[in-house]
This record gives sequence, structure tokens and C-alpha cells, in this order.
Amino acid sequence: MGWWGKMNIGVDLGGTNIRVAVIDDNGIIIEELGCSTEVWNGPLRAIEKIIAMIQKLQEKHTVQAVGIGAPGPLDAKNGIIIEPPNLPGWQNIELTKTIESAIQMPVYLENDANAAALTEALIGAGKEADSVFYITVSTGVGGGYVYGGKLISGAQGNCGEIGNMIVDPHAIGAPNLNKGALEALASGTAIGRRAESVFGSGHGAKEVFLLAQKGNQEAADIIDEALSYLAIGIANIVHTLNPEVIVLGGGVMKSKDLMLDPLKEKVLPLLYPSLRPHLKVELASLDQKAGVVGAAMVPGQYL
Repeated sequence: MGWWGKMNIGVDLGGTNIRVAVIDDNGIIIEELGCSTEVWNGPLRAIEKIIAMIQKLQEKHTVQAVGIGAPGPLDAKNGIIIEPPNLPGWQNIELTKTIESAIQMPVYLENDANAAALTEALIGAGKEADSVFYITVSTGVGGGYVYGGKLISGAQGNCGEIGNMIVDPHAIGAPNLNKGALEALASGTAIGRRAESVFGSGHGAKEVFLLAQKGNQEAADIIDEALSYLAIGIANIVHTLNPEVIVLGGGVMKSKDLMLDPLKEKVLPLLYPSLRPHLKVELASLDQKAGVVGAAMVPGQYL
């Protein structure tokens, strides 16, 4: 028997695509459907698509609940999408109530980074650890904390929102973020912004990594700067929560040689000497599956 006993449906709601899948209690995808989010058509059209895909899967599989992983900010307790930057027009959408009334089944909502954190903690890179902090470094920076197999959400559901953590109060800010926030300085967007200032318009994070791999020093310096800020963020997490392992996911973290080993070297001097031998940082093992599988694991936190 797996983590929650029966099959659930997971919904990975993103700004570009929607994935809906039946997941068994060992985290295996049994069947998956997908479509474009088409944000320009508004939230109601996207919700209609989600409902249709869930109903199609319900016809073929016996499931007990639906979990949705979505970008924040959101109100997980009340199932409300508040106003995510990459879902324009989604202001105060009562997502779980709307879907529950259509499918006649319990629906649970969670931040997408928290859903991925749950997956990596239970069946991924952190499965041997009792406490896992998951960090995703992609377009933005997000996080989630799992302790004893349970997601720690915080009083308002914002535990793990490390993207707004201040790592340099004298640095630049970004829309909806503090001045010098981690996301403004270490995300793929931040790397892309630095690339444009150095190499000109049309260059982004992907080009920076390609240039760095070819030995370009300016590109290497951009990555080094982002890693320095990320190291500060990780050190703050270690000193605050002292997790057994930190798991790093997201597109920016895919290059182990360029990112993981140099990052560890930057984190170590920032820690108490007694903590340094215990630092454990791993790359996420489930990659693109983490979001939809983690969403299906969310109901197990309640049922």
C-alpha cells in the first residue's frame, strides 16, 4: 500500500499547460490528459477544460479525490486562486467549489511548489529523509517544507514562499517582490535580465548556460552571482528549519556541473561550523512529473 491508500486525480495548473492524471498510491501515473491553458480565454474556459478532463478520467477509473497544484498566491484552505502573475485574470477564483459541484468529489488546492515538495519528499530525492525543504528555481523561485511526511503550510498557507526572502537589501526588486528578493536575483528571469544587460536584447538564461559551457567568462560571472544569492537563501533556510536534505528542482538547476557543486561550495562558509558536515543538497529526481503527482498526493494530507 502506498502513501494514501487509493488512486487520486492530480491537476497541474500552469500558465502554459494543464496536466490532469490518475495517480496510484505509489505515485505512478496510470493515465494522463493535457491541454493548453489558453490564459487569454480567461479562467472559466480553463476550468471547463479541467472539469471535462477529470470527468473523462472518472469514467474509466475509481478515484477518491482530486488535488490541484497551482501557482500562488492562493488560499489553499478555502480553495481560492488569489492573483497569480502567470495566470492573468484569475482574481479570487473559487476553484475547488466550482470543480466539486461539477464532479461530486472532494477537491483540494495547494501551491504548485508545495505539491512538488510533497512528491520529492515522499517518493523522490528526499524519500529517505524525515525533513525535506524543496526549492524550485525556474521562471521564479519557490519552495515547500515537508516534515514527517506532512506538508507544513503555515497559518496562511505561505510557508516556503522563499522567493520574497530578502538576500540583498541594496539590490534591485521586481514586481510584487521585496527589494533584493531572492527571486529577483537568482531566478531564470533574473539571469535572463542580466544576460540582456551584458549581451544585448534577445539573450536569456538558456543562452547564458550555453555560453558558460563554452567557457565565456561573462556568462560564468552571471551564473556565479545568481548562485551567491541562492546560497544565502539556502543558508537562511538551514539556520531556520535545519532540514535533513534540501532538494533543488526547476529548469535552472538541471546543469549539475554548472550549478549544484559550485552552489554547495558557496553555502558551506555561510553555515555554523557544526552544520557544515551535515549539509545535504540533492537535485530533484522526478522532474516534470513532480507537479501532477504531487497534486494527487495533496488529498492524502487531509483524508
